[in-house]
Amino acid sequence: MNIKHAVVALSFVFGSFVMANVSAGEVEDRISERLTQAVPGLQVVSVKESEAKGLYEVQSNNGDTIYTTADGQYLMTGDLLKITDQGIANVTEAARADSRRQTMADFGDEGVISFPAKNEKAVVDVFTDIDCPYCRKLHDEVPQLNDYGITVNYYAFPRSGPNTASFRKYESVWCADDQQAAMDAAKAGRKVADASCENPVREQFELGSRVGVTGTPAIVLEDGNMVRGYVPAQRLAEGLGLL
Repeated sequence: MNIKHAVVALSFVFGSFVMANVSAGEVEDRISERLTQAVPGLQVVSVKESEAKGLYEVQSNNGDTIYTTADGQYLMTGDLLKITDQGIANVTEAARADSRRQTMADFGDEGVISFPAKNEKAVVDVFTDIDCPYCRKLHDEVPQLNDYGITVNYYAFPRSGPNTASFRKYESVWCADDQQAAMDAAKAGRKVADASCENPVREQFELGSRVGVTGTPAIVLEDGNMVRGYVPAQRLAEGLGLL
């Protein structure tokens, strides 16, 4: 069940959640327990006090973020914004970025198909679908990105999912003797020889779902922020402060 679809139901479930002389840790544990019971299949990754006094931030395994009052009676979905001297800051997106950075670090880069820059100044992790037109457009600019000092690490995210032609195509690319050449050929629309082996394509696909990938290309920066969709090489380099 999607968290957003469960909010109304949860309001009633939490109606009896009464706070009385309990510690912060107990509040967080109780919120996690109640959410898990109320939403079948939900896995709560973390519960912590948000910087907005009186609200708790809940992160789930599918990347959703919700906020709840300490008594658990009221829930809110959507992004929490904060007015600062510099303008409006997105508190929720900053938390997502931090969580995404940690998740990517824990997963590691073993098994990626990498196009390294000789004079590496930055690394981007790109969740890609071989058959996605804008992924192909981005791939055409990988040499330019490398020239700017940007290493491109590809993670698999065939949007059609497991047991589909696109998914098997990525597996063939990963299992090829020369992964880079096979990726170049596949991105150019050329046939890649069918190949099978033990591979991390499914694990990378599931990782993408965990860090909030909903479309491709999805470019994860080193600080955990995500650029959704195609960005020209020069603009990406500018955004990274390399130009």
